[in-house]
Amino acid sequence: MARKRRGLPINGWIALDKPLGMTSTQAVGRVRRVLNAAKAGHAGTLDPLATGVLPIALGEATKVVPFAMDGQKTYRFTVQWGEARATDDAEGEVTDTSDIRPTTDEIRAALPRFMGEIEQMPPAYSALKINGKRAYDLARAGLPVDLKPRMVTISRLELILPEGNESLPTDRSEFEVDCGKGTYIRALARDLAVLLGTFGHLSALRRTQVGTFQEDQAICLDKLEAIVHSAPPHAYLLPIATVLDDIPALAVTEAEAARLRFGQALRVPSSCQGTVYVMADGQPVALAQIADGELRPVRVFNLQTERRNDVDYC
Repeated sequence: MARKRRGLPINGWIALDKPLGMTSTQAVGRVRRVLNAAKAGHAGTLDPLATGVLPIALGEATKVVPFAMDGQKTYRFTVQWGEARATDDAEGEVTDTSDIRPTTDEIRAALPRFMGEIEQMPPAYSALKINGKRAYDLARAGLPVDLKPRMVTISRLELILPEGNESLPTDRSEFEVDCGKGTYIRALARDLAVLLGTFGHLSALRRTQVGTFQEDQAICLDKLEAIVHSAPPHAYLLPIATVLDDIPALAVTEAEAARLRFGQALRVPSSCQGTVYVMADGQPVALAQIADGELRPVRVFNLQTERRNDVDYC
């Protein structure tokens, strides 16, 4: 006998404002329980010490998580000067200290070195795998962590100046950065301090954007818990297509949609090429690939039977 799926078939995105001290996995679990959703996942991990935008995919939206993870991210972060930490953030033990505090002019002069496509060494305490084991597990066990540098992209990096006297060196500085997938802000803080002739670590981090998900869309857990039983789903749920803005949309008939759902290809003009987002009657049908005059489904959205009590959770 097949195992019955638990929870409601809710499909869409929650832009959660993740609170301090909670892991991304814990945040997904809370949202899933609050909504009684059958399936949920997140697009881009935030460490417990970080807050801000955590896109949570529900139901069929989990099929487009990679598109959210590939989007540009914006962070506001604080570097604490004078202390290196084992984890490159405030959680780790102090490994080195320095009395040097960089000036505003020195910081500004250093920032262009971290712009564009740069080589970055990930932190030893990271979730990257080395021979099947997480780097942070090896580091905690005192074992060698043999990570390789990798290329990341930073399109903007700015110093956020405090009010008042801006020229005096201080113990910490605040920044804002736009970066691509795979960038470690902890590593950026660490490397910026080294370039400035001192030590430093990440002491605060807030993510304000992930692709199309903006800070002003984000909802905190307390508010979600308060409105979920009184407000309609569209008050807090974003459409599956939220992360597909950069992909061309293609409208098809219901008959054509039925063929795609069964994995069948459709004939299209040979001039069309690439990935498209297929819709029928305003509802998502599939992600599909066009090549050699054929439209072939890659990921089909199973939404046609997911209505309960005339409430559309898509």
